[in-house]
Amino acid sequence: MSALSLRIPRSLHEQIRQLAKRDGISINQFIASAAAEKMSALLTEEYIETRAKRASLKKFQRVLKKVPDSEPEEYDRI
Repeated sequence: MSALSLRIPRSLHEQIRQLAKRDGISINQFIASAAAEKMSALLTEEYIETRAKRASLKKFQRVLKKVPDSEPEEYDRI
């Protein structure tokens, strides 16, 4: 593990403290989890953009043609 000195506004620090307490975790755990969630979102966005660049409309349409033309089951209707 490594240490990180972080300067944040008092109001934000207080909200983090209250939320961490409510969740039953330490402030360190709360901030580490928040950072991990943000990283996950950014990396997922990057992954999707990379995959989208490899996409092929022709291949997509070819796959869609294989889907049977039928009504959805009753439980799956909107």
